[in-house]
Amino acid sequence: MTKEEVKAIVMKYVASSEKAKESKWASLGKTTGELKKLAVLKWCNPIDLKSSVDESFLELFGPKDAQPTCTASSKPAPPTNPKPKKNGGSDSNPTALSASKETPAAAEPPSIFEVGMLSQLYPPGGNPQKDPKLTQDHLKATGGKVVTRFPPEPNDSKAIAINFGYAAHHGGKCILRYDDTNPEAEEQIYIDSILDIVRWLGFEPAQITYSSDYFGKLYELAEQLILIDKAYVCFCTGAEIKANRGGEERGPRKACVHRTLPVETSLAEFRKMRDGHYQPNEIILRMKQDLEDGNPQMWDLVAYRVLNASHHRTRDQWKIYPTYDFTHCLVDSFENISHSLCTTEFIQSRVSYEWLCHALNVYTPRQTEYGRLNLEGTVMSKRKIMKLVNEGHVEGWDDPRLYTLIALRRRGVPPEAILKFVNSLGVATAVSNIAIHRFEQTVRQHLELSTPRLMMVLKPIKVTISNLPDDHLEFIDRPVHPKVPEMGSVRVPFTKVIYIERDDFSTVHSEDFFRLTPERSVGLFQVPYPIKCNSWEIDPKSGLVTELVCTYENDRAVTKANKPKAYIHWIAHSETHHSPVKVHETRIYKTLFKSTNPASLDNFLTDVDPNSLEIVHGSMLETGFWSVCERSIRAALLKHPSHKSDSETKRNVDLEAVGLENVRFQGMRTAYFTLDKSSSLHPLVSQHSLPESQDHSPPLFDHHSPQNQLVLNWIVSLKEDSGKKIG
Repeated sequence: MTKEEVKAIVMKYVASSEKAKESKWASLGKTTGELKKLAVLKWCNPIDLKSSVDESFLELFGPKDAQPTCTASSKPAPPTNPKPKKNGGSDSNPTALSASKETPAAAEPPSIFEVGMLSQLYPPGGNPQKDPKLTQDHLKATGGKVVTRFPPEPNDSKAIAINFGYAAHHGGKCILRYDDTNPEAEEQIYIDSILDIVRWLGFEPAQITYSSDYFGKLYELAEQLILIDKAYVCFCTGAEIKANRGGEERGPRKACVHRTLPVETSLAEFRKMRDGHYQPNEIILRMKQDLEDGNPQMWDLVAYRVLNASHHRTRDQWKIYPTYDFTHCLVDSFENISHSLCTTEFIQSRVSYEWLCHALNVYTPRQTEYGRLNLEGTVMSKRKIMKLVNEGHVEGWDDPRLYTLIALRRRGVPPEAILKFVNSLGVATAVSNIAIHRFEQTVRQHLELSTPRLMMVLKPIKVTISNLPDDHLEFIDRPVHPKVPEMGSVRVPFTKVIYIERDDFSTVHSEDFFRLTPERSVGLFQVPYPIKCNSWEIDPKSGLVTELVCTYENDRAVTKANKPKAYIHWIAHSETHHSPVKVHETRIYKTLFKSTNPASLDNFLTDVDPNSLEIVHGSMLETGFWSVCERSIRAALLKHPSHKSDSETKRNVDLEAVGLENVRFQGMRTAYFTLDKSSSLHPLVSQHSLPESQDHSPPLFDHHSPQNQLVLNWIVSLKEDSGKKIG
């Protein structure tokens, strides 16, 4: 059974249970037990059942903490949300519709730093050292505070949240360190964006360092390792090294013929490596570890290799470069990292990490591993993403169909929602394989109470209201969010000509279709009277309805008996008021891959869904869009680092300093949207002198400029299974 099917059965059962209505959350356990006994749910996923019960109780009875204690004399309270309409709630009264479409806000889970494995880590200085003086020196250098580091991994929101968050939680600091030991590394532009992403997520590194900052010190330690007979130069080919390690058959391991070279010889040859006497793949420096150890990370790992490439920071100073295995632990030691937090794929590396620090008698940080976060239905490998980009399946690293952080940012996913999602999963050593819909649910819950609501017509049909005068004009004032008055209100015109959604009209009457038909009137959101369709025109080529002629039913009062069964959104045509606001392009995103595990396929490119992107031209927005846009950009500018100054003077901030993805809104009855970076908004000034508040601020943009070109990105649907077809 699908999660949606389970949820439907659970919701129906809970809504009809008198005991649940009376006791509300107090009956959660008993109701769950009853549901488990239902034959229809016998083979459902237990996790789906539990989450469906929780969601149903939340939707019907509100937050658990807000419920009064029930007594025997308590009277059953009506459900918080109205009973859904037969048509899935999309055709109900606008007030009821808003409630039925809302995604319930989940109770906040405890911080990942207060429960689970991260709450049980040792205090600074609690990691044992070979020499107690190393602990004393470490604590003196750090002041006894937590010090973590984040080596840039642009896809890993969990790593950012854990490393920066753990340090912040304990009043410590996190260092952003770029591992630039390979001058031939690819995707430098992609890597360079990491600082911006870290700041976007709300963190600020205490320091920004590079592994190359320590090239001189690392070289000195490499010589020291040779001098204590813990490293040697090796002239073996890659094939010979592999064979000595047991080969494909995983046979017995044997020492390299160069392993017993005299220390003086290895040192002299290593210096010749440094001085450019060798070409790549002719010679390497290896650590002399333990070939009898069952851990491959102890099989004499490579410490240095020759690379004929100019480094982006050290230029041509070096001919040899340290490997990650040699560099990572030593730089952690140099920077006095108290907690080296990484994913479980590095568990085997912990032994070699500690071996090298102990061999050189330097401070040894303690490595702690946690499970990686994997989203099903996508790929996160840099190699695979590069292939998608190079072969034209996606626009770039920030294509909104990807789940890189820069792609999620462009799609309009708020950083707070990402951090909330990571926190909701907790931290353990097990790998988390999470369905995309669970991530989207977290995003949806966050957007529900944080984004304004606008009337948007995705695929418009023109409606002429025949019994209104040509110059008819009245204004509709409404809040942009019914539950958050702080978001303000908008005023939109209502005129003789309006536009409605194509899906909100049917030429064929049906008892299951509650919107506009030749035989059924429909209400217009916030408009006093409904409209009735009298006639329509059809394009002979496409067969699509192009225009309706309707009557405004203002000749009779709206009563309970004749009240419309559905209310739809609309947008007026008024050149005077520059309505509608025209959208150049609306991009509707679906999952990029057809399967839930494309990374496991031999050729994952064959799993790409060619219909994962739908582009709609000609969508329309109400004029309230501009006030939402202005407030969103201004709020982002006020948060910009240039504005966070102790200076009493107002700061001038370039309008391009913040991204257009800050403009988010709910297209009523459709989805959540954001402005894509390719949008053009004609600024009135290039810089804005920021006031301390939103009130009475001059406009940032020319709302009526022909240069304006809006491109919208679909963030997420209003509901996991809304039942309302888009397109």
